[in-house]
Amino acid sequence: MTPDFSLQSKRRVFLKQATSTVGAAALAHLLGRDMASAAAPAANLGGMHFAPKAKRIIYLFQSGGPAQQDLFDHKPMLEQMHGRELPPEVRGEQRLTGMSVNQSSLPVAASKFKFAQHGQSGAWLSELLPYHRDIVDDVCFIKSMHTEAINHDPAITFFQTGSQIAGRPSLGSWISYGLGSENDDLPAFVVLVTKGQGGQPLYSRLWGNGFLDSKYQGVQFRGGEDPVLYLSNPEGISRDHRRQQLDSINRLNSHQYQREFDPEIQSRIAQYEMAFKMQTSVPDATDFSDEPESTFDLYGEDAKQPGTFAANCLLARRLAQRDVRFIQLYHQGWDQHSNLPKGIAGQAKETDQASAALVKDLKRLGMLDDTLVIWGGEFGRTSYSQGTLTPGNYGRDHHPRCFTTWMAGGGIRPGMSYGTTDEFSYNVAENGVHVHDFNATILNLMGIDHERLTYKYQGRRFRLTDVHGHVVRDILA
Repeated sequence: MTPDFSLQSKRRVFLKQATSTVGAAALAHLLGRDMASAAAPAANLGGMHFAPKAKRIIYLFQSGGPAQQDLFDHKPMLEQMHGRELPPEVRGEQRLTGMSVNQSSLPVAASKFKFAQHGQSGAWLSELLPYHRDIVDDVCFIKSMHTEAINHDPAITFFQTGSQIAGRPSLGSWISYGLGSENDDLPAFVVLVTKGQGGQPLYSRLWGNGFLDSKYQGVQFRGGEDPVLYLSNPEGISRDHRRQQLDSINRLNSHQYQREFDPEIQSRIAQYEMAFKMQTSVPDATDFSDEPESTFDLYGEDAKQPGTFAANCLLARRLAQRDVRFIQLYHQGWDQHSNLPKGIAGQAKETDQASAALVKDLKRLGMLDDTLVIWGGEFGRTSYSQGTLTPGNYGRDHHPRCFTTWMAGGGIRPGMSYGTTDEFSYNVAENGVHVHDFNATILNLMGIDHERLTYKYQGRRFRLTDVHGHVVRDILA
């Protein structure tokens, strides 16, 4: 019998259109934990290569490049050299961006903000981070991060996907592929972006699945009445009507699968079912009415405004409680090329309290031990001033050679600083941690050997860390 290709074409169009109405953004998630584990050929122990120290990750990504010497990396030498030329031997042959390469002078700019030591660990903190003082003994500060990427897009892409070139799977997608989901009613990988922030743009490919199955991409939750686009039923469509529609679509998909045996068809069926479940689970997770007033005292009043960084931190905790495995937050606006003192003060005010509150809240709930919290951006800032240095103002350009991030919980040694920079916070002096090392360590904490979690694509086995990366064992508990 000759197949009716015109009928098949019409059917594909129908299914494509149906996908957009049910919620393409909402549908990207894992299948059941069993199927997901089976899909990862390198995985064992239920998706893990060894016993994990963390069950879930909350990644607070600070987009734009926070200035380490104004927040975490105290450098008295900058005060001594303030206004003087950066010594040529400090910079060496390092390249500059196009924004400062033509400056006739590169004057050292000391931080305008005071530093002090806190906690039993004696960690140095800027006065911009008063709430961080409460968590320094729970945190490991990595002061020797470094990367090759000097511009935002490739630098953020590098951290999130292990490659400066777009198209690779994101960190959350790799973890979802390797470990599957622990929740039948919510995605394994959720993305939250602070609303209303300016700065460098963020792209959905940063939480995309790359060449992995589409079910592994992150699902973005937004602030407002409809956290997930196209998830709610339109007016006139009841839940029973939606159930009947999905049953009909699933029967068509099942029929097609019996003919073609394409695993993506099974993924599509499971995604429709997950979207249907999310119509109930998402409103429950995003409804803060059951939170006591003490929660908002902890996270700050901004936590009552959906889409703010504080509200996203609180939502991240609620998602973690519901066994979402990977929760990625993005907060833009750290790109202070000029007028840095005012700009960084505003950014710190927006993020300091909620970041610290998340760590304290998880600890209070007994969840910090198996929840890995990460705070950091794509690179640091220069210790020389971009543009004119004045008594009360300065800017800082991109700087990939050294910067600070921190990790807490989930198998991390608390109350320590790892790695050092030179007197100018310009070069790594000891124990450098590269992007690949960082990602290898994250996977290790989740029970994954970064060299064994691979996916064959176009004749080559790919992995998050490419052919690089070493686990930073000194920071592991």
